[in-house]
Amino acid sequence: MHYSAGNYEAFARPRKPDGVEDKTAWFVGAGLASLSGAAFLIRDAQMSGDKITIFEELDLPGGALDGIKEPKKGFVIRGGREMETHFECLWDLFRSIPSIEQDDASVLDEYFWLNNDDPNFSLRRVTMEQGVDAGTDFKFKLTDKAQKDIVRIFLATREEMENKRIEDVVSEEFLNSNFWLYWRTMFAFENWHSALEFKLYLHRFIHHIKGLPDLSTLKFTKYNQYESLVLPLYKWLLDHGVTFRFSTTVTDVDFTIDGTRKQATKIHYTTKGDEGSIDLGENDLVFMTIGSLTENSDEGDHQTPAKLDRGPAPAWDLWRRIAAKDPAFGHPDVFAGDIDKTKWESCTVTTLDKRIPEYIHKICERDPFSGKVVTGGIVTARDSSWLMSWTVNRQPHFKQQPSDQIVVWVYALFSDTPGDYVKKSISECTGEEITREWLYHMGVPTNQIDELAATAAKAVPCMMPYVTAFFMPRQHGDRPSVVPEGAVNFAFIGQFSESQSRDCIFTTEYSVRTPMEAVYTLLDIERGVPEVYGSTYDVRELLNATSRLRDGEEVKLPGPHLLREKLYGKFQENEVGKLISEYKLIEKP
Repeated sequence: MHYSAGNYEAFARPRKPDGVEDKTAWFVGAGLASLSGAAFLIRDAQMSGDKITIFEELDLPGGALDGIKEPKKGFVIRGGREMETHFECLWDLFRSIPSIEQDDASVLDEYFWLNNDDPNFSLRRVTMEQGVDAGTDFKFKLTDKAQKDIVRIFLATREEMENKRIEDVVSEEFLNSNFWLYWRTMFAFENWHSALEFKLYLHRFIHHIKGLPDLSTLKFTKYNQYESLVLPLYKWLLDHGVTFRFSTTVTDVDFTIDGTRKQATKIHYTTKGDEGSIDLGENDLVFMTIGSLTENSDEGDHQTPAKLDRGPAPAWDLWRRIAAKDPAFGHPDVFAGDIDKTKWESCTVTTLDKRIPEYIHKICERDPFSGKVVTGGIVTARDSSWLMSWTVNRQPHFKQQPSDQIVVWVYALFSDTPGDYVKKSISECTGEEITREWLYHMGVPTNQIDELAATAAKAVPCMMPYVTAFFMPRQHGDRPSVVPEGAVNFAFIGQFSESQSRDCIFTTEYSVRTPMEAVYTLLDIERGVPEVYGSTYDVRELLNATSRLRDGEEVKLPGPHLLREKLYGKFQENEVGKLISEYKLIEKP
């Protein structure tokens, strides 16, 4: 397996690998990683779909890419996935998946046209004092010291950031900046999360620093992620004969480890209480999704709080059993060993008439019923004790959503802090109480909040014990390599496997990249995996990011006017100097 860039290999069709007719494939989990891996086997390895089986604990595919209507509770989304132009593997996949919305179009075509016609950006990113614009002016407000924090982390080696928390490597000035407010609420970073992951994010998305304040960096699907991404891919796989075994939990995988050679030999599973196993030979390929950010999620309803499930977690317990068999298989408890540091709660609020949407309209300055971009990403209530954020995507967010309803996603970064209106933590609240707190921070008059929350909305809270597990401080080796050294017929895929690329986790891109690397490695596919966009090595992107981090403030050259003019002229005599001037890093005398 190798990485490639440019059109040469991106548009090439690989030849069929030798011996693929004799192979079968087994996937653990039916999240985006497994669905993508199965698609790459069919498209690029030219494996027949009827040789592929996917095991899934739930009774539907998609994993964390969800979106469903519960008959009694209402619409439910546990989270949203933000995407961007340079998700190279994701778009490589979905260019091949037919749209189920438009004839003669791929999912990528549909997505591209939508975001060209209706580009995303926010008109109000931060509020305070019950719905009032917080006056951030889309500025980062980084002091010189805070700017130096970012530069120091950016230039540090990975090893220097291992096993450190963000709060260990930055100043209070950085933590109090608008930059950190934008960043932590968009990506769900806590102060105690991994400094290494923060560094990797800086490198991965340096080209989007300019669009972080107004969220113009982001692109979204037409509907929820399940209907827009999972369903087309699932249908395509079914049409190619892939077998899905739902309500089936893989409990263990056996291996034969002989020196440097490692082979998976048996899959153990249960289906509705009945145990079973599958013997594996060298031609039986196993792709294991390890860990899960949505494992043990619990939903409440409008009158019932969600519960924190600290009990057995099948996806994590599977990884623990596997990891005990070889040090190269990772260390799951680094990520899942402290639920109180990895949990947070979200809530799906569905408005039932047009009274609440009027307040949404007032804050985002867009008609939520227009069918176009509404909030343009999350709106954060800066003075919320929960550090609450909320978003309204294009409506309808569900195909079966009534035309007079709006679906809103609300989340709190702080799960155990009492609220400002309900005086309870979000983890203690019913859907109705969460709605009250949200209405309060939207500026609804207090004498109307309780009545509107009770009669004009229906809310489903969801507590997720492991949702930020991948951000826990870690070091090299805590996540196993996608294809461990010596592995002949197995791979680890998903957010908790270690790609050898420069990519970062908590993205749909990573869930597609890791199975692509796995398939291309185990079957020696005659084509490169698209490399991560090289913005971190592009001087233009670095200069632009530097200018944006300084909120456009130019450096003043020292000395009298004539000397400044002479120095400035020197900058115009080479290409780098011209770029420095172009990106307005130095003030013209």
